[in-house]
Amino acid sequence: MPGRTAPDVGIITTGHDVADARLHKITAALQHRDLSVELWGLGEPEGGPAGAVVHAGPRGNLVQRLARTAVLPWRTKAKVVMTVDPDMIPVTRLVTTLRRRKMVADVHEDYTRLLADRAWAKGPAGLPARMIVRASSKLAAGADLTVVADSHLAPHEAKQRLVVQNFPYIPFLAPTPPTGTPRAVYVGDLRASRGLFDMVETVAAAPDWSLDLVGPVAPSDRDELEVRINRADLAGRVRLHGRQPPADAWRLTQGAWASLAMLQPTPAFVEAMPSKIYEYLASGLPVLSTRLPRQTRVIEESGGGVLVDSVAEASETLRRWSADPGELEKLRDHAIRWAAANLPTTTPYDELADAILNLLRA
Repeated sequence: MPGRTAPDVGIITTGHDVADARLHKITAALQHRDLSVELWGLGEPEGGPAGAVVHAGPRGNLVQRLARTAVLPWRTKAKVVMTVDPDMIPVTRLVTTLRRRKMVADVHEDYTRLLADRAWAKGPAGLPARMIVRASSKLAAGADLTVVADSHLAPHEAKQRLVVQNFPYIPFLAPTPPTGTPRAVYVGDLRASRGLFDMVETVAAAPDWSLDLVGPVAPSDRDELEVRINRADLAGRVRLHGRQPPADAWRLTQGAWASLAMLQPTPAFVEAMPSKIYEYLASGLPVLSTRLPRQTRVIEESGGGVLVDSVAEASETLRRWSADPGELEKLRDHAIRWAAANLPTTTPYDELADAILNLLRA
């Protein structure tokens, strides 16, 4: 629109829903620095962060995503352009260089290992994706600011590199004591490698329990999931809520008895520290978790959960908790105390906002 003031920061993505929790956390931190934010992504605009100008649309097919990847960096007029997808980095580097704008590259996953988890990315068919990831990592290092979600993530040679871990954003959380009948919750993306079917089978073998799954289900797993949860032993006990804006997602956890984190030991997850573990602990939700190295250390140190090696062990733990809620209460107390003592009251998102503010001033 003629005369419209360019936003301070434009966040662009062809792969993330505007309800994505990290996008909400980043936007909130920027807004706390009085920066205006424009967000381009997927989903419904009302799922985007409050106060931001949100442009959202359907996911579409691969060809449509490639078209958006080529066009979207040209559409934002923001003074600082931030991309959160590896495939968008090359065009965004080009556009920001030509327009003399600042670029921020957010690398929040190990994309090389993530591709190793995806069947479609293996063999010759996945070669273009693997090439894009390698090229994008090199180009991300040359951005005005390169943000990584964990210290082990590449690129390590970036000219300005900032680690922004996925610690809880406390205003999004809604801790409450357990109420009603035994209920477990999971918040996050849902697919087999993230323990989707293990969680379902765990609850199936613990008949006193129900399960709320808050997050998008991978298309490849949806049909199998729908069939499974509608069988007689689970009918009505597993509820799918889909993707929710983070504040709404955590409201759905109010009154729950426990939380689940049953990630599989895939290449992408072995070294990862899922943010949901921190969020569960800060919400006072005892965690039932698989033994991946980093989450094992946190759960053992906090005393806020139980580690299991199988679905049978997980379901036995749920049955024990419903028979003896006192054990759960102790775990809840440990989780809250550990979170209060160990999780930052200010998040790394504040550091990111300050770094972007410095780019604008420069």
